[in-house]
Amino acid sequence: MFLSSFGQTFFISLFAGEIRAEFGLSHGEWGGIYTLGTTASAAIMVWAGGLTDRFRVRTLAPVVLILLAGACVWMATAQSAWMLPGVILALRFCGQGMTSHVAVVAMSRWFVKTRGRALSVALLGFSVGEALLPIVFVSLMGPVGWRSLWLVAAGMAVLGIPILIALLRNERTPQSMARDNQAPGMDGRHWTRGEAFRHRLFWLMVPALLGPAAFNTAFFFQQVHYAGVKGWAHIELVALFPLFTAMSIGAMVISGWALDKWGTARLMPFYQLPMVAAFIAFSLATTPAGALVGLFFLAMTTGANATLINAFWAEFYGTGHIGAIKAMAAAVMVLGSAIGPGITGVLIDLGVGIEVQYLGVAGYFLVASALMTIGVLNARRDLPVAA
Repeated sequence: MFLSSFGQTFFISLFAGEIRAEFGLSHGEWGGIYTLGTTASAAIMVWAGGLTDRFRVRTLAPVVLILLAGACVWMATAQSAWMLPGVILALRFCGQGMTSHVAVVAMSRWFVKTRGRALSVALLGFSVGEALLPIVFVSLMGPVGWRSLWLVAAGMAVLGIPILIALLRNERTPQSMARDNQAPGMDGRHWTRGEAFRHRLFWLMVPALLGPAAFNTAFFFQQVHYAGVKGWAHIELVALFPLFTAMSIGAMVISGWALDKWGTARLMPFYQLPMVAAFIAFSLATTPAGALVGLFFLAMTTGANATLINAFWAEFYGTGHIGAIKAMAAAVMVLGSAIGPGITGVLIDLGVGIEVQYLGVAGYFLVASALMTIGVLNARRDLPVAA
């Protein structure tokens, strides 16, 4: 999860100024390239994510990390703007997509009674990356140079491979886990990806899958514009982000404990409601303290989203084909992270202010929560009694 940072928006965006200056790109052109590459990575995830049902993590993860390192080297050596869509595709697919997918599928498959806590522990890697990497890499950008820093990222990805192999020396195969793991889903069976795709619950979940990915990404992507609209210095807003990360970690740990105690069926209808309060606060805030209130509520859902949504698929659809099903859901979330910045950027260009947009986002999460509640309440009746 830590190494997935190199394909995440928070890390790539650190180099946005240097990339735009190097290749002569406008904000719109850079945003378009990012959206194009991320959307393509979402499409590939639908197929590639299912590989976690066929191969061991210690076999698949090193290949993914080698590809991620190659994507970082490609960014470091890219000489033309036409290469950038491919570079972003590679970084987003290997980093945000497959590296994180392999980790959460492993946790969801290997742990049953303590699945929530296991996911919380694994996902701490992402939180550590989010908290530390921006500070370290931004401080080094001047003396080292942005291209050299991407080579450093590639080296870190490669160094993770022997550590991973050593820790997973006694790992069992996905097939053996599917046979031994007593974690069927609805109707007491393991659903295939095709069956899940045709099931009503999946489509009622789609707005909830899109929402956090789209609008969390959009908030951080538009942070400079947002601070300018509010009349704050950008550093005043950025100074709040470590607090956001700390609050997200707290919410993630608590949600993992709550998940093990009550299950996803009881928690899912409520966990995105803090997003409503978050974006209302962002819209109405007149001081950075007001934005901190919004970040508190944003952190509540962000932390819970890390554990609940990953455990949800295993609990409702079983673990036999969890890799393929989770890949389909991951593709939806990656697509959300692609379209969120694009939608908000277009609306800004059309004269719809970011504060008005955020009130609309709050309304979106009310609708998404209602649809999710309808789906979960109907489907939970089909869960095994033990769940």
